[in-house]
Formats: sequence, structure tokens, C-alpha cells
Amino acid sequence: MTLEEGIRVIQVAERARQGRARAAFMRRIYLEEKRQSKKEEQEMGKNPDDAATCIQKVWRGYSQRKKTEKLREEEMVFLGMSLPPELEAISSLQKANVLQGEVQEGEDLDFRPELRKTEGPHIKETLQDQITQCFLECRHITGRFPDYPPERTGGSKAIFIEKHPEQVAEELAAKREKEKKEKEKNGKKEKQAVKAKKPEKVGKQVVDLRWKIGPSNFLSILEEGSSQYQVFWENRDNRWDFLQDHDPELIKGGEREEVEEEIRVQVDEVMQEKLLKIKQAVDGETGPQSKAGKGEKGSKIPAKKKIPELERDLTPDRTIDSLYQELAEEGLLIRVKNVNLSDYIGYYDCLRSIPRGTGAQPMPSIPEVRQLVTLYGILPLGSQIVHENAPLVKSLLLAGPAGVGKKMLVHAICTETGANLFNLSPSNIAGKCPGRDDVIMMLHMVLKVGKELQPSVVWIGDTEKMFPKGAPKGEEEVSAKRLAKFLPQFLRALKPNHRVLLVGTTSKPYSANMGPFFKVYQKIILLPKPDYLTRLALWKHYILQAGGALSQRVNLNCLAQVSDGFTQGHVVDVVHTVLTELRLLQMARKPLRTAEFVTSLARHDPVYKEEEEMFQAWYAKTPIGKAWSAAQEAKEEEKEKGKKGKGKK
Repeated sequence: MTLEEGIRVIQVAERARQGRARAAFMRRIYLEEKRQSKKEEQEMGKNPDDAATCIQKVWRGYSQRKKTEKLREEEMVFLGMSLPPELEAISSLQKANVLQGEVQEGEDLDFRPELRKTEGPHIKETLQDQITQCFLECRHITGRFPDYPPERTGGSKAIFIEKHPEQVAEELAAKREKEKKEKEKNGKKEKQAVKAKKPEKVGKQVVDLRWKIGPSNFLSILEEGSSQYQVFWENRDNRWDFLQDHDPELIKGGEREEVEEEIRVQVDEVMQEKLLKIKQAVDGETGPQSKAGKGEKGSKIPAKKKIPELERDLTPDRTIDSLYQELAEEGLLIRVKNVNLSDYIGYYDCLRSIPRGTGAQPMPSIPEVRQLVTLYGILPLGSQIVHENAPLVKSLLLAGPAGVGKKMLVHAICTETGANLFNLSPSNIAGKCPGRDDVIMMLHMVLKVGKELQPSVVWIGDTEKMFPKGAPKGEEEVSAKRLAKFLPQFLRALKPNHRVLLVGTTSKPYSANMGPFFKVYQKIILLPKPDYLTRLALWKHYILQAGGALSQRVNLNCLAQVSDGFTQGHVVDVVHTVLTELRLLQMARKPLRTAEFVTSLARHDPVYKEEEEMFQAWYAKTPIGKAWSAAQEAKEEEKEKGKKGKGKK
């Protein structure tokens, strides 16, 4: 640049510096004066006139605003552009009532068609089974089938209303005891009356003329309302029900009785015709000997072998490709995740494998779980020779708390063997098989495709919902219970040359009915929580796998100690929550710290000791647990005998 341009640049910079310096100087003077004035005010105190003026200003502003609002409202009423406050309140109330009526009319929900479609076939099947069982019991007792109750007496409802002889005997015994108690009370009253009459000769009779409260006619209504509140509303969590409009389950409960009554009328017609045909068939034969045709010596009619429903070919005109496509479109045949069995990380826990003398079976370690899964699942499915020569295992159950890797092991079995994976979990089949025929068709398609495209794995998640202890609730449990009836038949259809394995997973096995539950699953594997060494390896593996970098600020020993009681799923979730894409980009200038993982881990609930004890108690009731307990008792008896023998010597 030239000399003039250089001088101009220096002048501009110098003037700017002088301006900034003068501004800073003036700011210091201003702040000093302000500080001095505040100091004087604090020393001398505020002026009462100023305070009074401030209060007057605020109050006058408030009163003037109110007056202005009132004048504006009067002007609007005078012009006819608004209503007086009294009429406005009445009109708003009327509008609210109208809106409430419209909402009630719009919310006149009817779930009966849905109940007929989803629960109708199950109700129909249950009623038919109950009526058939009642007729068979009656014929077994009386020697003949009973007459069907007419419709005017309630039809089949009269069958269920009738009481058993045991109930009648109990009622008679209770009635006799009540009569005895009444007689004893009357005898005591007579004795008391005799005693009370004796002193009447001496003095006058005392009559209590005070007012007494009689029995309330509304007490029963209040008690009924209180019990209804305790059952339906006291323990209900409505925090997420923001609309507070209606409860579908309560409406369904009220309408379910009407649907059952409609279906019962249809069932009565069918069962009445069926009973007439059975009576005609039985009356045409020689009475009680009519069952000789089932294979007795004196029968001339050969007994026909009944083919199970799942072993019949219900789709002879369809190809395997079309069945495979339909199962995939319905979501029953799912994609297998690429997971190897070696990804199920864990080490031997020597301390846990030592019995502590409590009588409870020790939890298996993770390498033992891998070994059992390989023995019962991977080897038989992966090799036809092993499957034919080894003991036949048709079903396998993986039980453990949520997050211990049950689904991961199912996908690992499919990955290691190249098997197809069919998902028949209750949440997946809900609404897809509303009737009995639909369940049979679904299982037939799964069997046909699974046998043709071996090996195959049929997975049932949350399998405890198929064997509930009480009545099924909701569409999901109804579909699951309907499917559970055909699982034994499904397993019988699997032969030694079929490499098809049924795998169930459950996190609440203790909520299932034990009898049918143990009949379905041959082998039960209990999955443990990770121990200290396993947790240490899990934290290191998943942090590095997610792209994180370990440094001195990440104390893996601390993480392994703090995460005691948490599962593998918790560790994976915490690592994915912390190591987001943004956090990975900040890794170079902001290294990972232990506190980040601990903070995220605190948002999860661990597996508490009570849940572990429930799993231990449930596992002790399994056939494997009972056999282990018997073996332990036998060992203890042998030890005691050995000690007694040494003492005698």
C-alpha cells in the first residue's frame, strides 16, 4: 500500500482505540456515581413520599383498568353485541350440556361385533365341550343320555345352574347347623327370661324408652359400591389415559354376557340336533354293548384309525413356495438376525457352581448354557446323523429374567444351523387365528414348510401366556390358549427324521400352569445373570463394538461392580444410549467418562433378589429340579450311613 493508505489505516485504528477507551472511562464514571447514590440511599433511607407515590400509582392503574373493563362490558351489552354475565353463564352451561350429549352419542361404542369375531369361536367351542361332558357324565351315571332342556327353561343354561349332589349335601348340613344354633339361642333366651321374671315381684319393670337407630336400607348399596370401586378402580393406573373417555375392557365385560347368550342359543340348536342323532344311533344298537365296535373281541366291525388333524394334508393343491410366501407376508416366518453363539459372552462362575448346603440347585453359568444349547439345539438341527442317533428332543424352553439373552440364543441357533425361524408368539398371532380351524391351518402350514425346508425352529415368546392359571384376558391370551391346545398334537406330528425344534422363551414361568407347561417342553434351561467377570468383558466388548475408545477415565472395574444385578440387555441399552453419533464425533476432544454410563444405568431396574428366589422355587418344581433334589438327598443319606459305619468301627 501507499504511504497515504498506511497513514489512513493507522488513524482509523487509533481513533477506534481512543473511542473504546473513552467509552470505558465514561462507563466507570457512571457505575461509580450509581454506586455512590445507592450508598447514600442506604445511609439516609428511602423517602416515605416516594414510597406512597409508588403505591398510589400502582393502585390507581389497577382501579382504572377495572373501571375501563366494566365500562366496555356495559357498552357491549347496550349495543347488543354480548350478553349479561348471568345469561352468559347460563348459555355456556347449556352449550356444555349439548357438547356432553354429542360426545356421549359419539362414544356409544359397540364392541359386540369384535367380540363375536375374536372370542365367539372360543366361547362356542367351550360351551360345546361343557355340554358334551355333562351329557357323558349323565349317561355314565344313569345309563342313558338326558333330554335336552327346552328353551323356556333356559336351554343349556339350566344345565350349568343345577347343583351337584355335594353342593346340596353341604347346604343341608349348613342348614341343620343353623337350626341347632337357633334352638340353643332360644333355650338361652328362655332361661334369661325366667331369671328376669323373679325380681319383678320386688320392684317395678324397667323399660328403655330411649330412641334407637334402626337398620339402614342404604348400607347394602354403599357396601356394593365400595366393593365395586375396590375391584375396578382403586388399583387402576390412569396416568397415561389423557382423554379419560371410556374403558374398552369394562364395556367388553358388559357386552360379553350378551354375546355369550346369543352364541348359547346357536349352540343349543346344534347340540340338540347332535343329541337326537346320538340317541337314534344308540337306540338302534344293543344298548351298553354299542361300544363293542371299537375293537372288542365280539365286534365284527373293524375299528378305523383316526388320523390326527395336523398330520392330514389340508393344502394338497398348493406349492411350498406359495405357503412360504403367505407365512412371510403374515409375519409368521421372520428374518433371522446374524448372531453367533460365541457372541453370547460369559465365563465360568466357580463360586456359584458350588452347592451352599441350602438344598437349592445352583444356577448354571453362561458357558454351561452355551454347551446345553449346542447339545439340544445346534447339533441335532445341524446334522441329520446326530438328529437320528441322539435322544430325540422336540422342544426346548429358555427361562430367565428379561434381558439375559433368550431371543439372542434363538437367533444364534438359527444362524449356526441355517434354520428357518417361525414366530408363533402370542403377540404375533393375536388376531390372525380367531377360530379353531384357523389355528389348525396355521400349524399345518408351519409344519409342512418346516418339514420340507429343514432345519426349522418354531419360536414361542412369552410362552407362559399360553398356560394361564386363570381365565384368559384379552384377545392375545385367548389366541395363545387356543394355540396351546394343539401344541401336544404338533409335537406328536414331529418324527425322528424331522429336524424341527420348538423353542419357547419366558421371563415369568412361575405365572404359568405347571402341569401342561411341563408336558410341552422336554428340556428346560435356566439362564443366569452375568457375574462380575462376565460384566467386565461385556462392558469392554460393547463399548469397543459401538465405536467408543477406552481411556483412563473409563473405569471398567467400577462399571462391572456398579452393574451387579443388571443383565446383558441393560448393558447393551446403556452403551447404545450413551454412544450416539454426536457423542462419537466429540470423542477426540471429549473422552468418555465412567459417570456417563453410570447415569444412564441408573434409569434401569435391576433383577432383584426376590425375582431370583421365585425362579429358584419354580425351577425346583420342574422334573429336572426334582430329580436333582432326590439325588442330593440320596447323597446325604449315603454320607450319614458312612459316618455311622465309621463310628461303629
